[in-house]
Amino acid sequence: MTIRLSVIIPCYNEVNTVAEIIRRVRAVNLAHEIIVVDDGSTDGTREVLAQIDPGDDLKIIYHPHNMGKGAAVRTGFQNATGDVFLIQDADLEYDPREYPVLLRPIEEGIAKVVYGSRFLGGPRKAMFFWNMVANRTLTFITNLLYNAILSDMETCYKVFRAEVIRDIPLRSRRFDFEPEVTAKILKRGYRIYEVPISYNGREWYEGKKISWKDGVIALWTLLRYRFTD
Repeated sequence: MTIRLSVIIPCYNEVNTVAEIIRRVRAVNLAHEIIVVDDGSTDGTREVLAQIDPGDDLKIIYHPHNMGKGAAVRTGFQNATGDVFLIQDADLEYDPREYPVLLRPIEEGIAKVVYGSRFLGGPRKAMFFWNMVANRTLTFITNLLYNAILSDMETCYKVFRAEVIRDIPLRSRRFDFEPEVTAKILKRGYRIYEVPISYNGREWYEGKKISWKDGVIALWTLLRYRFTD
């Protein structure tokens, strides 16, 4: 099965990594298009993007101001033309060489949604303890509320058949995108297929952005969409 893959890269203040992640995605040679959504960067990221050869595969979209990861992903979805959408963070924590593993269940027709899990035995850099606790807690609550058995709801690597995600109204603007999209996919009866991936988590001084406040918002989002749409 041949698919046209759209890689969506939400990006905010990633001057040190954005050029490298685009290079790595291109090196895999699986993306029909790469859509970078700069979410109002102020650290020189925009200047770096302006110097990258767009070729035939790269589309760069600039938000006028910072709106959040969820808003950037939604902009990417709205501009994507492929059969399959894959979300790729710009911070080098996730390795594009995992794309074949992520795409295989979709190519074989056994899944329409695939998540790459950091907790299924792949190699990984040690996570911060409380980040791990928050992730496991939110994933457990997801499973409890939506009758699932996920191991990593908050993973960046989420892959969707285009027709699945286009039919889902998404509203989240920030990191609450992860629980919202997961909740709405499960409520619509799609079973999420998980595959093991590697993970090279970065340190706070390297620019890691998520905080405990995002965990509280994620919990509220899971509860909210259990009973509304």
